[in-house]
Amino acid sequence: MLRIACACLLLASPAVALAADCSSLATLQLANTTITLAESVTSGALALPDDGTMLRDLPAFCRIAGRLQPTSDSNIRFEVWLPAQSWNGRLLGVGNGGFAGSIGYRQMAGYLQRGFAVAASDAGHEAEATDASWAWQHPEKVKDFGWRALHLTTLHAKEIITAFYGKPAAKSYFDSCSDGGREALMEAQRFPEDYDGILAGAPANAWSTLLASGGILMHAMLVNPDAYLPDRKLPFIEKAALDKCDTLDGVKDRVIGNPAQCQFNPQTMLCKNGDAASCLTQPQIDAVKDLYAGARDNHGQPVFSGFSMGDETGWRDWITGESPGAAQASLYVENYFRYIATGDSTFNVLNASPDDLLAKSRAAGAADLDATNPDLSQFAARGGKLILYHGWNDPAIPPGNTVAYYESVEKQMGADKTDTFARLYMVPGMEHCLGGPGASTFGQFGIATAKGPKYGLFDSLENWVEKGSPDDAVFATKYAPGSEAAPVTVFTRPLCAWPKVAHYSGSGDTNDAANFSCIAP
Repeated sequence: MLRIACACLLLASPAVALAADCSSLATLQLANTTITLAESVTSGALALPDDGTMLRDLPAFCRIAGRLQPTSDSNIRFEVWLPAQSWNGRLLGVGNGGFAGSIGYRQMAGYLQRGFAVAASDAGHEAEATDASWAWQHPEKVKDFGWRALHLTTLHAKEIITAFYGKPAAKSYFDSCSDGGREALMEAQRFPEDYDGILAGAPANAWSTLLASGGILMHAMLVNPDAYLPDRKLPFIEKAALDKCDTLDGVKDRVIGNPAQCQFNPQTMLCKNGDAASCLTQPQIDAVKDLYAGARDNHGQPVFSGFSMGDETGWRDWITGESPGAAQASLYVENYFRYIATGDSTFNVLNASPDDLLAKSRAAGAADLDATNPDLSQFAARGGKLILYHGWNDPAIPPGNTVAYYESVEKQMGADKTDTFARLYMVPGMEHCLGGPGASTFGQFGIATAKGPKYGLFDSLENWVEKGSPDDAVFATKYAPGSEAAPVTVFTRPLCAWPKVAHYSGSGDTNDAANFSCIAP
């Protein structure tokens, strides 16, 4: 994790008059809740319960841990950390990734260092991110994962804050990505009073369709073994795409600024004289076309967007894997269908048709897992602000899904009204939530940009909520790999609100954001 620069916050104060001793919160009475820990942490360090990793440079804080049991089959672990001094008057909610199963301690630590009271849960079960076996025959646990755990954790965190400080949080924020982005939109849609500002990254909000679409795209590469894309061919595909579209933004930087404008035909990569690492067979070309185009139903109609061009080497972990069926996406899809969508631990995704996958997934998962409602009128009416972002080269969740959701909000509520409370930022060259060849650090998760946090999306969100307008000078940084301890900046870019894209001005250092402008595509 990159080092976090602390901002000068409006509500920060050098000391906080506490209404309660930390240990006394052990007896705090909360509905369907057991407080299991209430202790002051003053050493500056904390060993993580999950793996023993040490978090360091922590301010003194009151650590509250507990379990929520809203149903007889619920067991939601949660934690709330309360700064002992210099609380900035705000709550920051932390979400989950994958199928959840753990608490986001590192992100909690990052925002604690910035003066926030922070809260998070494991979403109701303990498991690795790709494991969904906890859901088998446990419909209440699916509800906890889908929406209940985060909402109840938020409500209880607010009660704990009031008990400790003698006053409620002045503002509440949420910052998360992936499944956490889905959680973020679930909050805005179902529980619009929970948070004042929400930063939602790469949201898996169309959960049931996303997982079914993943199964459909598995067909494209795995039903016919000749269609599988081995690692050795991914750099060739990437180079061909970059050769075609890298300079659309006015500069050659191995990043396609707006992949939606890239007119790249995979057919040009067809092998002419036998198979080789520098060409694709026709079945492989057909698979690449499917991955770019996105999933389709039995009648060939599109049901979900596809993956973008320009960072195909980033497909290794998520899409292609080291061998057929070993990709992260395959694990998520198989576990979802076996333990949530069908309850059949032997279910084979490859034996089901696209329409069958869609029907099974939506019937089992849509009600509790989907966060696709475009009507955010209640959230907007109380002054809530929403910032969405998604990496154009995300290999886990196709980025067009977030564009589609944002545009559905515009259609439902009107573009002018949407502009008063929501923004979308599409990030060139970013993979899943972080990383990739582009400038992918812009204040999410509390990580500072090269100019500091006030130029990032989270602080822009704070400005919008508390000052009435977002900060237009949003700034993204590409840090050198392996330089987390002492970050080294490779290049910077402006981050543009959709539908604008960053374009080189034609003069000056191409590594400096100052020489780029946000323009209409």
